Amino acid sequence: MRVAVLAVLTLTMVLAMAPSVASAATDGSTRIALVIGNAVYPDSEAPLKEPVNDARDVAAELKHDGFDVETGENLTGEAMRLALKRLYTRIKPGSVALIFFSGYGIQSGRQSYLIPVDAQLWTEADVRRDGFSLETILGEINNRGAGVKIALLDASRRNPFERRFRSFSAGLAPVIAPSGTLVMYSAALSSVSSDAGTDHSLFVSELLKEIRVPGLTAEETLNRTRVGVTRASRAEQVPWISSSLAEDFHFIPGRDGQPDVAATPSLPPSPQTEALSPSVSPSPPAPTPVASAPPTPKASSGQAKPPAEPPPQSRDDGKTALALADDPTIKSLTTRIAAKADDANALYRRGQVYASKGAYALAIKDFDATIRLNPKDVEAYNNRCWTRTVIGELPSARRDCDEALRLRPDFVDALDSRGLLNLKSGANKDAIADFDAALKINPRLTSSLYGRGLARQRSGAVAEGNLDIANAKAMDPDIVKEFTGYGVR
Repeated sequence: MRVAVLAVLTLTMVLAMAPSVASAATDGSTRIALVIGNAVYPDSEAPLKEPVNDARDVAAELKHDGFDVETGENLTGEAMRLALKRLYTRIKPGSVALIFFSGYGIQSGRQSYLIPVDAQLWTEADVRRDGFSLETILGEINNRGAGVKIALLDASRRNPFERRFRSFSAGLAPVIAPSGTLVMYSAALSSVSSDAGTDHSLFVSELLKEIRVPGLTAEETLNRTRVGVTRASRAEQVPWISSSLAEDFHFIPGRDGQPDVAATPSLPPSPQTEALSPSVSPSPPAPTPVASAPPTPKASSGQAKPPAEPPPQSRDDGKTALALADDPTIKSLTTRIAAKADDANALYRRGQVYASKGAYALAIKDFDATIRLNPKDVEAYNNRCWTRTVIGELPSARRDCDEALRLRPDFVDALDSRGLLNLKSGANKDAIADFDAALKINPRLTSSLYGRGLARQRSGAVAEGNLDIANAKAMDPDIVKEFTGYGVR
């Protein structure tokens, strides 16, 4: 009798100390995960603080929950490719396959790309070359036979790459995923979360808190996470969820498969919130594409002269502001700014969208507000420099370009912007110097190549100028139209 009792007690202790084993056995499926934390990007001013710490904590929790976890930190493109390949080979029919990524993500062509630390991104084509498409990853996981596919992305950050593109959509895009997939982004579609400057992100802190609650389905876990992040951030950060799961999956099953606690009620719908239904969530609407965005602002020296061409629209009238008020991205950002007038991130992003749509005066107002809140925001100075250059406000544009370069010497985007400023000012030698400096950093920067060609032509170096222009046109057939839009021919 004592032996039997001892056996029962031992079994009870083993089960209590190893919920991961019980969890995996209850779901009856192999659990595998790839967890990546990318923090050290050479294009960033400083390493991100959260990704590595968050990746380690998520990996530890998933191991506790019965997952076979591979963890990668600061992975290059080749390292990410190999890690994904190993993930694919570990998948067995009916497996639960999970990928967690913390770092920079970029939306291009309505797809979301995970960015390795050695990515060289200057055009959107580079994103597709160096980044890893989430849709492609989930498709391959599905093709390998995984029954449940989960993707958790803490990558909705304001990153150092997107401002380089002539067109952009901030944040991440809705994913077209195979059946049986659960996806969560740390922020709403086409939105970015503010950098808290802490060692752990709010998103991961709330996620781990809910994963540890026994008895919740994965959908309930993520929905509670969304509610927790939204409440903790006072609705400034609202995670996005999409689900096509056809079966229940639990990170930690409760007794007899029943939840040990009631699910947290959902928050009321908000402009940035997508509610998660118990089994299937509605397909997310595609984000409204943003029109051509300005090239990254540039910097320069020289004397300002009146532009030779009439500048593009230099002031926004009431009709423009009214028409843009219904743009979904602008509407969402305006709602955030109305709730918190000192949201510098939302002001900066709205300024970018305004500028991309030709609403230059409105863009400048938002960049003004951003700089008042953060006098060291080099991207805001750069974008305001570019916008002022386009509309012909050259002296004030020069001050912005020079300040951007003072804050970040050799800032290629600011060099490119100042080159355009000098070109419009007629300071061709200064323009050539700025474009030369930009091209030394990035030889594929088409706008600097074309701008240098024009400056060389105007300086009398016609043959060299013609060669630059021909090479720029070969790289980007629309570059002539782009510069015409700046008032430069």
